[in-house]
Amino acid sequence: MINLILFGPPGSGKGTQAAGLVEKYKLVHISTGDLFRYEMGNNTPLGQRAKEFMAKGDLVPDEVTIGMLRNKVEAHPEASGFIFDGFPRTIPQAEALDRLLAESNNSVDGLIALQVDDEEIVGRIKLRGKTSGRPDDNDESIIRNRIAVYKSETSPVYHYYEQKNKSYSIEGVGTIDNIFDRICAVIEAWQ
Repeated sequence: MINLILFGPPGSGKGTQAAGLVEKYKLVHISTGDLFRYEMGNNTPLGQRAKEFMAKGDLVPDEVTIGMLRNKVEAHPEASGFIFDGFPRTIPQAEALDRLLAESNNSVDGLIALQVDDEEIVGRIKLRGKTSGRPDDNDESIIRNRIAVYKSETSPVYHYYEQKNKSYSIEGVGTIDNIFDRICAVIEAWQ
């Protein structure tokens, strides 16, 4: 089983790379954005709780997000592993993920961070904004703020797993195939 955290700032290519990894390693891709859309769209109890917090402009508490994650993991007992994309974003979330996986005698094998400089990210997101339909993808100040939030709030997760010798950093610039090969080389080293 492979349990991988795909890590990097917005626009670093996590979603693009996850698609190839799902195919090659037969993993289940868990995107927190997809989880929220599913749970809220299907009006599940967790989705209803998330809506309550979001309606007030509050962050959804970790226990709600972890509940959604648990549902997704438990729905795929046949999985060869999971790619966690967009989660964990904080050290308490990383600790919660570790506890969740430990319940089934599993653990995070590694966190792979895609390193992409800020200017490249801004360019990628603005390009994506031409077709994504997301207004925040076209506003450079919002894009730069998202990068700043990632650096200040999310990047400590890298160090959390680094202390466990489970963090790997790769160059996230180049062709999609070159970046994919770099990620696969790290994964192959685990097996």
